[in-house]
Amino acid sequence: MEFFTETAIIAGVAIMTVGWVATTWLRIKNGYPLENSWGKSVYPKNDQAVERVKLLTQENAELRAELGSLKDRLGNVERIVTDSGYHLTHEIDRLRDGKEAN
Repeated sequence: MEFFTETAIIAGVAIMTVGWVATTWLRIKNGYPLENSWGKSVYPKNDQAVERVKLLTQENAELRAELGSLKDRLGNVERIVTDSGYHLTHEIDRLRDGKEAN
């Protein structure tokens, strides 16, 4: 009976270890951050990863600046379209086009 118990414990530990290795490999393969025993993220400290983070940070800043610019432009377009002078000019042009068609 002791042999069966010891074998079951060793097999269980082996299965859990293989599962842990497989999970870690999949996380690394798919780019997920690794975790230490306390659940805190652990990031690799190689030059390639640091350079990638710098490039992504720079791209993020550029995209945020572009988004801000687009928001400003959209605000100007909304102001022009909602301006009462624009509506008046549009109505006059519509009436002129209606008279020319008749």
